[in-house]
Amino acid sequence: MAADTSVEILQKVLENEILQTTKVVEEHLDAEMQKLDQMDEDELERLKQRRLEALKKAQQQKQEWLSKGHGEYREIPSERDFFQEVKESKNVVCHFYRDTTFRCQIMDKHLTVLAKKHVETKFLKLNAEKSPFLCERLRIKVIPTLALVKDGKTQDYVVGFTDLGNTDDFTTETLEWRLGCADVINYSGNLMDPPFQSQKKFGTSFTKLDKKTIRGKKYDSDSDDD
Repeated sequence: MAADTSVEILQKVLENEILQTTKVVEEHLDAEMQKLDQMDEDELERLKQRRLEALKKAQQQKQEWLSKGHGEYREIPSERDFFQEVKESKNVVCHFYRDTTFRCQIMDKHLTVLAKKHVETKFLKLNAEKSPFLCERLRIKVIPTLALVKDGKTQDYVVGFTDLGNTDDFTTETLEWRLGCADVINYSGNLMDPPFQSQKKFGTSFTKLDKKTIRGKKYDSDSDDD
């Protein structure tokens, strides 16, 4: 009997919260409609023009990004190309990979999806074995590693899969969240709510990396098949 009463009380509380939320939304819409009703034709035309200008500017920006190689996940052949690529774009994600490391193929799959979704960021891959100077300079020793570059400077790293739930089965959304933590993409989700399948197991404090994890004398593989 007591349990039924508790359920009824909880149900009433939830119904009341839903009604209050609905009321707030309706009031906001009513206010917006009233503002539109009070606008004269000249004000409406100016509003229309501002929106058209904003859309035009956004389209021009997108075309500029595409002309610089954004919108696709592609491989660059050399270290020299890396410096030119990061110089051209504000936000760059570069995957340092190795052909024999299975986890690099997993990373490739997710980066291909994100490159198409986040046109504002350039997504690249570079063979670590063909770029020893750059790997030494960036202290990249674990493969795969993502170098996250802003304004021509490497600001952060995703080393292996540790920040992605430490599992091969991490989702594209998890990697997207991690890149959002580094502010290298325009992330629309909640950074305080990482999309792990089990947050209790993996934790949530992955916004900064321990740089000692990328130091060493040889390339370490984060893949089980090496």
